[in-house]
Amino acid sequence: YDFFCVDLNMQKTAEEIQALFKLIDDPDEEVYSTISNRILHYGSPIIPDLEHLWESTLDEVSLERIEMMIYKLRLQDLKEAILDWKSKEEPSLFEGALLVTKFHYPEMNLDNLRNQLEKIRRNIWLELNNYLTPLEQANVLRNILFSYYQIKGSEVNYEKPEAFLISAPLLSKNGNAFSNAILYAELCQQLDILADFINIPKQCIIAFYTMDWDPDAIVPNPQEFIQFYIEGTTGNAFSQKDLDQYFQRSNIEPKNTYYKPLSNQRIIKKLMQEFSKCFNSPTLQYKQKDLNDLANLLDD
Repeated sequence: YDFFCVDLNMQKTAEEIQALFKLIDDPDEEVYSTISNRILHYGSPIIPDLEHLWESTLDEVSLERIEMMIYKLRLQDLKEAILDWKSKEEPSLFEGALLVTKFHYPEMNLDNLRNQLEKIRRNIWLELNNYLTPLEQANVLRNILFSYYQIKGSEVNYEKPEAFLISAPLLSKNGNAFSNAILYAELCQQLDILADFINIPKQCIIAFYTMDWDPDAIVPNPQEFIQFYIEGTTGNAFSQKDLDQYFQRSNIEPKNTYYKPLSNQRIIKKLMQEFSKCFNSPTLQYKQKDLNDLANLLDD
């Protein structure tokens, strides 16, 4: 009897879905809104049915509506995944970056990216030892990332959204300052290298700290605990003097808060906000709003 009830319920669900699909092209926006909300209620398991419907549909309006429903269903799942990531005691920077990649490439195999990161991590680990100075550690990272793997770096360009994603340096070997710096910072975290992504305006910079630095301590001048900086695009090192000159040229007043490490949540929030600027055209502004909404989920 129970099996019969389950089977009957499944049949009723299938019939309702088919009935809803037949109304997708309804010209009345209010009717379509009701239909759309009902379809979204089924969640992501309905996506294969929508994709099959898309393949057999010729009407342009219906195609756009199906695409939007698939997008919204994936967005629902992504919101849940981001909240789950945020709730972890120590959310992985790399896994957070993968969630942003999933927004743009929902069907990408993320395990390929995880495997590629692990290969890079292992190659760097083999070159490290306890006797290396921080600058020598930074040279190992730069040589393997930018020479051995030949990862290229480019300036931030909002016309190239794919360059913001962690998949860019790992797959196409061509990221921008954000994706390259996040990859660099993740490797430092995995390899217990005392270096962190810091909050310098309009820059993606990694700071290498001294051994006595305590990120939880309240200190008046955290920059005094920084030995040198790494530019995220290329992995090149530079000094405090170079950074002071950047502040002068850019008319930026230096603040002590710029030198404290960003949490992984703050880094991913910053990435989402910058990435959202790639979707400024009228037809894509809904993506910009959605990315900023996702970023706001990461507020403390």
